[in-house]
Amino acid sequence: MWDGLVRFLDQGLTGASWWQAILVALVLTHITIASVTIYLHRHSAHRALDLHPVASHFFRFWLWMTTGMVTKEWTAIHRKHHAKCEREGDPHSPVIFGIKKVFWEGAELYREESRNQDTLQRFGHNTPTDWIERNLYTRYNKLGVSLMLIIDVALFGALGLTVWAIQMAWIPVTAAGIINGFGHYWGYRNFEAQDASTNVSPWGILIGGEELHNNHHTYPTSAKLSVKPYEFDIGWAYIRGLQALGLASVKKTPPKMAFGDVRPVADEKTLEAIIANRYEVMAGYAREMRAACRQELAGMKARSADATLVQAARRWLHRDEDKVPANVKPQLAQVLAQSPVLDKMVTMREELRALWTGTNATREQLAADLQAWCRRAEESGIAALRDFSIKLRSAHA
Repeated sequence: MWDGLVRFLDQGLTGASWWQAILVALVLTHITIASVTIYLHRHSAHRALDLHPVASHFFRFWLWMTTGMVTKEWTAIHRKHHAKCEREGDPHSPVIFGIKKVFWEGAELYREESRNQDTLQRFGHNTPTDWIERNLYTRYNKLGVSLMLIIDVALFGALGLTVWAIQMAWIPVTAAGIINGFGHYWGYRNFEAQDASTNVSPWGILIGGEELHNNHHTYPTSAKLSVKPYEFDIGWAYIRGLQALGLASVKKTPPKMAFGDVRPVADEKTLEAIIANRYEVMAGYAREMRAACRQELAGMKARSADATLVQAARRWLHRDEDKVPANVKPQLAQVLAQSPVLDKMVTMREELRALWTGTNATREQLAADLQAWCRRAEESGIAALRDFSIKLRSAHA
């Protein structure tokens, strides 16, 4: 009997080696992260897709077994994060709490906010309230992870404790730590979203596509998180698979700007296309800014300009003014004073943004403002502005 117990603790029911057990753990955690991104995030929190009841309930059951998270709590907390992003009340902002606290204690911040009944009532609407949710998944939310511990030990013996520990740590580290923390702290940005969100990596595989966090904050109701040809969102691949099986229905994806013949003048249809795709428009303008900046800064460098100014301009001049650190703004002001081209491009950028940030102008007035902007851009003598304006006049909704 003793020998049998020792053999069971050593091998479990499967007799798997340590590397086989770890491989299984990685597969199980990947199913968990797919459940979070597809069900909790894109379906429940943002309603970017509808799921068939079979798929929806599988994800609910799996998350109960592997995380103990309650759909209403997770959904409400995430919606609040978007509603109050990086302002007072954001449940897990590194801007508010600091990157170290969010990375290392993100799960604790989640648990603390889950006890806030006001958050659940205000942001937890349209989440499951059926019998099994009320009487099992929510009422006994810790029971599932306890059952998973028993299953892991039964399958892998003592090594099952490691498998279970990896499963339990996966979401707190990857979602609560990396995405909520580094996704607002470090990485690259495709778009100047109103917050500090970043894409941690262009290949969203390990965390189910959530690595593309700047894209998500730019288009939060999109079921697809990748927008560039070189980006990959594995969660979107799974959604397309579910769609092919009739288990999912996509409601929204990122808008894509269309181009056709160049209109003689920008009109209301041009305005409509620009406003609908304003983030993509400003990303395109930023590319032109960077190209012009390289040329101008090369000239400044040849004139022995201050290297610190050149470096600051190269890093920050294409960014929105509210994203530029206060200590850098005086340096950028010096650069603009020395470069009429860059000064003009920065001024024209802010005038272009005013087309959708202004609230009092009529549609006709905005169209007239756009026409005037294009005329000034094409008469500026700056090739980048002229080419960008002509491209805008070919935009279609």
